[in-house]
Amino acid sequence: MSKRAIILVEGTRSNGLLYVKAAQCLGLYPITLAAYPARHDYLAAGGCEAIRVDTNNLNALIRECSRLNASYTIAGITSADELVYATVGKLCRYFDLPGPNPTSIERCCDKYVQRQLLEQAGVPIPAYRLGTNATEIESAVAEIGLPVVLKPTVGHGSIGVRLCRNANELAEHTTYLLGENHMWPALPRILVEEFAQGPHFSADIMGTQVVGICAVEGGPPPHFVCRGYTHPAPLTDEEYKHIVYVSLSCMQALNLGWGPSFVELRWTERGPVVIEVNPRLAGGANPRLVQRSYGVDLVTEHVKLAIGEEWNLRRTHSQAAGVRFLIADRNGTLDRIRGDLHAAAMPGVVEVDLYVEPKTPIVMKGDYRDRLGHVIAASPSQTRTAAILQSAVDLIGWSISPFPTLGEQ
Repeated sequence: MSKRAIILVEGTRSNGLLYVKAAQCLGLYPITLAAYPARHDYLAAGGCEAIRVDTNNLNALIRECSRLNASYTIAGITSADELVYATVGKLCRYFDLPGPNPTSIERCCDKYVQRQLLEQAGVPIPAYRLGTNATEIESAVAEIGLPVVLKPTVGHGSIGVRLCRNANELAEHTTYLLGENHMWPALPRILVEEFAQGPHFSADIMGTQVVGICAVEGGPPPHFVCRGYTHPAPLTDEEYKHIVYVSLSCMQALNLGWGPSFVELRWTERGPVVIEVNPRLAGGANPRLVQRSYGVDLVTEHVKLAIGEEWNLRRTHSQAAGVRFLIADRNGTLDRIRGDLHAAAMPGVVEVDLYVEPKTPIVMKGDYRDRLGHVIAASPSQTRTAAILQSAVDLIGWSISPFPTLGEQ
């Protein structure tokens, strides 16, 4: 009898190894297909077979999966990477395996199309317009009014997303998005959006069930670099129900209802307003928080779904879990990070993970790539968890030396 395998298309820094371990715990043999396997450094540590293949080429993926199917029983195909998730859905349909609806994923990943579908369904969203050049962007801002958020219609991790509070910031970011520094797959398509102000929340969803809602701590404007999450969010019962209702309305409007999704919202004067719907599992350590807070392993349950097994989203316990990200504050060369071992030894600290090694060049991007690492903590109370996180973060320090000037080289 051939070995049961699960195909993992690409992977992510935050969740890739979790998928490998979850598959192994379920008795599956994980095989990762990636355009550049060496980019996923967790593969060697996790004992996962990796095969190089063009993951932007559906036919190439079909050929590789067909070849593997001769040696293994492919039980499922899935991914934690939004960039290939629609392709995963197409692969699943080709091989008659459980998977997401690729058309729904593609529509959701286009932020402008997503806004249109949510608006048609009556879901509360910020005012928005589409711009493809500077004139259209200026016209859109004139209609919406400053401040606005400018973002590419396709992308993730807050790449290219910026709050524009005045004409100078608007002109600067418009020039950046339309210039050579930002790579477009085709013609530029920029979403101009009203800046919805208020507390930030994120709802983790599996299928059509909200598993939990976390509070999101944002960084200073004009960028949107998330500095931390806390599960569960401090909400009243009515506030929780309102966010659940709006989040599930998004699932219906976008024809999502298979597998993981998460909805980002802000609580404004109008109540919860949807900022973005992501048709995938949240990254940035959030699945670890869900497991610590509620006892629900979203990664394992996603893998179960991908191989056609029944999942279990029942909560088994209740704790306050949080993550704080360590974020670079300047450009230069990272000399060292110290104090991480002391922080990891603190009672209540679950995990300290550093993403970069000494001597790494640091060039701030104003998005998730500015993170140097994270600290996760859990305890019976939100106040205690917040105190543990602060104490742990205070123990960790780093130094970044400026890049040498031309004359110093």
